[in-house]
Amino acid sequence: MTKKERLVISAILVLIAVLTFIDIFNDYLEGVAFWHISVETIIGLVALAGVYYLIKSHFTMQRTLEKEKRFSNELNIEAQKWKRVSKAYVDGLSVEINKQLDKWELTNAEKRVAFLLLKGLSIKEIADLRKTSEKTVRTQANSVYFKSGLPGRSSLSAFFLEDLLPPKL
Repeated sequence: MTKKERLVISAILVLIAVLTFIDIFNDYLEGVAFWHISVETIIGLVALAGVYYLIKSHFTMQRTLEKEKRFSNELNIEAQKWKRVSKAYVDGLSVEINKQLDKWELTNAEKRVAFLLLKGLSIKEIADLRKTSEKTVRTQANSVYFKSGLPGRSSLSAFFLEDLLPPKL
């Protein structure tokens, strides 16, 4: 529910409550039965409870949103810090991966596909990114696997990343 919708519903409920309490006051002056006044009082109180609920939920959502924004900013700061700290290592790793791809005598197109496979992109995503067909990307990926002597994507990733991770626990 948007802020505007919440405001409109609150205004309608306040109007209902005010009109109900005006009617209660007139009914009281006219000597209307107590049960009738009680029912109208309950209606007015329910309308006010609805207003309270909407206002309370608005402020709760606002606090939650502020917390989420702070958390998101903290994550962004952490991610930027990680990128700064790891940049030299990542750049060095990229250079070393490229050297290995050269040893395997991959073409430039096969190298680009290999890097995208290592990044975890699917064949379809690579084809879309490179503006080529999935069949072409699949052929290039198979060529990477053949020239490297590796059976598939998992082995390709493991070849470059296995030693970066801690040993099995």
